[in-house]
Amino acid sequence: MITEIGIVAGDIWHFLDQQGEVSLNALVEGVGKPRDNVLMSLGWLAREGHVILQEAAEGYKISLRKNG
Repeated sequence: MITEIGIVAGDIWHFLDQQGEVSLNALVEGVGKPRDNVLMSLGWLAREGHVILQEAAEGYKISLRKNG
């Protein structure tokens, strides 16, 4: 399972790098993996400081944290 979480985290990273800020629903749809896997991977990326999660009226907005 840890390997799958890492793979999905990479998919999330690439999707956000191409799309910019997206809603949680758009992320799940765009990555095309099970919602639970996306949420676990997103939590990992957030804990490591790689993504920004912001509450929005319709849920959450997610974007990559850009260094520099």
